[in-house]
Amino acid sequence: MAAKKGIVIICNLDTRGEDIIFVKDLIEGRGHDAILLDFSMEEPPPFAGDIPCEEVARRGGMDIAEVRACYRSDRDRATQNQIKGAAAIVDELYAAGKVHGIFGVGGGTATLVATSIMKKLPFGMPKVMASPMAAHPRYIDKYVGTRDLTMHHTVLDIVKMNPLLKAQITNAVGAICGMVEMTMGTDITFDKPVIAISAFGFGEMAVQTAMGMLEEAGFAPVVCHAQGKGDRAMEEMIADGVFHGVMDICTGGIMEHLFGGNRDPGPDRLMATVEAGIPALFAPCGLDILSYGGRDDKLAATRDRPQYVQDALRVQVRTTAEELRQAADVIAERLNRARGPFTFLIPLRGWSSLDREGREIWDPEADAAFVERLKQKLANKSAIKEVDLNLYTPEFARAAVDEFVRLFEQANLRAAASAQ
Repeated sequence: MAAKKGIVIICNLDTRGEDIIFVKDLIEGRGHDAILLDFSMEEPPPFAGDIPCEEVARRGGMDIAEVRACYRSDRDRATQNQIKGAAAIVDELYAAGKVHGIFGVGGGTATLVATSIMKKLPFGMPKVMASPMAAHPRYIDKYVGTRDLTMHHTVLDIVKMNPLLKAQITNAVGAICGMVEMTMGTDITFDKPVIAISAFGFGEMAVQTAMGMLEEAGFAPVVCHAQGKGDRAMEEMIADGVFHGVMDICTGGIMEHLFGGNRDPGPDRLMATVEAGIPALFAPCGLDILSYGGRDDKLAATRDRPQYVQDALRVQVRTTAEELRQAADVIAERLNRARGPFTFLIPLRGWSSLDREGREIWDPEADAAFVERLKQKLANKSAIKEVDLNLYTPEFARAAVDEFVRLFEQANLRAAASAQ
């Protein structure tokens, strides 16, 4: 049997007491401590949690009577109070070494409360949410965001235990118990400088090749999938100080945000790198396309452009010269505020596996419009470098890594000089 671990169960006992007892018994049956943290807002629960709702309410700033009254008139305020109080308690338990995993179970409100708390916990902490909301297309982004949560889709609502629901809850509890028994924990360390690399399929050859080259040069590369959430997560981790440098090869999220693509990472792409001052190598992979799969309105509006159909869900549409000029304006404005050394490395023979001579998306005139505008708007003209290559090649990877190593060494020399 694995060493005993503490698992916090975020729950609302006033409506789901019977189901939560089943969860608690399963966890304790595995030899772990099950800590019931009750955020009940509607009614007095049938029994008290290990951390009662009264304490959760107080830590949020309200007493439980106020929470219950507010629940009927201003439910969001009551919910936010319980999230605040529960998060403060869980944070203290974690700091004291009493919690090794967190488990949530319930419907919409329970999912919002539990995942809001989970997102405040560090990377690597086991987090499982069992909910019928796990597949809801409008809410799942709010529940998970960029954090390492595991959502277990129960299909059935968490109301009154029955054999079908019991099977799903048992599987979910098995997941959290397995995680806490096998987890590496949150104290994750590297013995080399850690370098983030943005990547997606149309730049994969360059990224895969660059990884090996970075390792040979003494770095630890970490790949972030630039599908919207992955590049946003990369930005957040840069802001948290996880990375010592970045090879941002796939910067297409800028374009996706400007024109409503499926891979939109939000409005702040590049900003974490700019503000952190870490050495950075940028490249234009992904700026050549917009992801409009499943978007009949967008596909109809761009039907006169070259398109690449990957499958039923993914369709890539060629960007225009004007769209690229707008992206160049945004990129230049942000990079003009950069605190650290950077290079924007431009391959003249295309920016992806699609954007090359003979392929669907090849449009050197549109690419050239981006380069021209970037040269006009970027204050540090020497930071733009061009290579007579296609991005989707090992040769481009070599050029990119060599330039990044130069930037990294330059940053180290500057740091050494300022320390003297």
